[in-house]
Order: sequence, then structure tokens, then C-alpha cells
Amino acid sequence: MTAASTGGDRSARGVVRFSLLDHRTPLGKVIDVALLALNPVFVGLFVAETSAVSPATDALLWELEVAIALVFLVEYGLRLYGARNRVGEFFNGYTMVDLLAILPTLAVLALPLSAVGVNIGFLRVIRVVRVLRVYRFTRDAEFFFGTVTDNTLRAVKLLLTVLVIFFVSAGRFYSAEHAANPNVNTFGDAFYYTVVTLSTVGFGDILPVTTAGRWITVMTILAGIIVIPWQASESIKQWGHKERVNVTPPECGLSYHDADASHCKACGHVVYQEFDPRE
Repeated sequence: MTAASTGGDRSARGVVRFSLLDHRTPLGKVIDVALLALNPVFVGLFVAETSAVSPATDALLWELEVAIALVFLVEYGLRLYGARNRVGEFFNGYTMVDLLAILPTLAVLALPLSAVGVNIGFLRVIRVVRVLRVYRFTRDAEFFFGTVTDNTLRAVKLLLTVLVIFFVSAGRFYSAEHAANPNVNTFGDAFYYTVVTLSTVGFGDILPVTTAGRWITVMTILAGIIVIPWQASESIKQWGHKERVNVTPPECGLSYHDADASHCKACGHVVYQEFDPRE
């Protein structure tokens, strides 16, 4: 690993920082793929644990949960260690999600059952927020190592937004309802309810019976009707500007003209920009 590849910083912190942020070198790709793959596995373990499984299977799922949580704990520590601004990294939204997702599992390990409380299942459901971690990999076109276009990246972000709302809402609904609602026995039941509710179908075969479940349903509906349309409109706006050129006349300040425009349509100012009519 050269000094140029690490941004000129060949210290231990510089190497750690580069390894966690890099998308191009073999080591960077291995780290990215491993972390990206472990996220759905970590969330999937919670989904599996809500189903009726044998004691041996339940013990195996717990061991896998602990192992993955420890991997994420190491990554969290290394990310703080290698950060140029450790305070800023600690309060970074993605970093706080990382910590929040593993804290319940670590609490079970570190504290006696009486200290943790009998409702530890409610805490462990917080793991579903780990799906938010995937957004860290979609911040720019380096997603999938620079092999996707900006438009594909926007579509991925929109799909992730929908899935995140479904998963997080279903996890919260399950934690609030499964002990009191005979129709909510697994995460799958909660996920089914969330999809049916957000799609406005509303079969009525599953209804919230707790106050918390009703408020979670309200917040889920509000998130669905606000966040998803906003994300979709932003994507459509960016797609509409793709073929335009950012030239701004000083007279009116209008930006993003058509690629073959010779004059500004607002003020008539001559707009010079190279354009190939064969494209």
C-alpha cells in the first residue's frame, strides 16, 4: 500500500482509514463485500429468531448473532480510531446507527439478565435499523466499485428507502405487538401487516391491539406518504436534469439549459456550449 493510495498518510491510522473507505483495491473490495453481506445476515438472524425453531437452532442463531456483532464492534472501533475527526465520526448518522444496532446484543453479553431486564427481546429488535447501514455504500458512484451509473444509484436509493421503511416499521410493530396480539407471532406477520398497511389495501386480518402498535402504524403511514414521494421526486428531478448543461447567464441566473440551446430562454443571453448534434 503506497503513500499515494493512503492520501499521503502512512501512519497506522491512515492505513486503517484508507482500508475502510477504499473501494478500488483488492483489500478495499473484500472489506466492502464482507460488511455489505453481513448486514442482511445480521437482520435476517432476528427474523429467523422470531420463528418457531428448535433449542439447538436457537442457540446456533445466537452464536452467529454474537459473532457478527463482534465483527461490527471491531469495525466500529477501527472507524473511530482511523477517523481524522473522531468526534465528528462518532456523531455521524451512519456510525450512530452502527452502534445502536449492536448495543442490544452486547448488553446481553455484558450484563446479567436481571440488569438487562426481561424485555431484552424488545431491545434486540433494534437490530433492524442495521439496514440503514446500506446507505453508507450508496453515497456516491463508488457503489459497487464504480460499476453503476448515477441513475442506477438513484434507483437503488429509492428501493432502499422503501425496504428500510418496511423493515424498520415491521420490526418496531413486532416488538410492540407480538406479546399481546395473537395474530402477530413472527416478524413475517409484522412485515405482512406493514406492507398491506402502506399499500392502503388494509385487509383487516391483522390489527394493532396496543397503543404503541397504533402509534407505530401512524408513524409508518406518515413516513410512507412523506419520505417515499420526496425521494422519488428528487430522483425524477435529477433524471430530468441529466441531459442539460449547467450554464448560468449573469443577467437572470437561470441554470441547466438544454444541451443545444444557443440563447437563454429567460433573458435571451447568448449561451455558448459545445454540442454534438450526432449524439
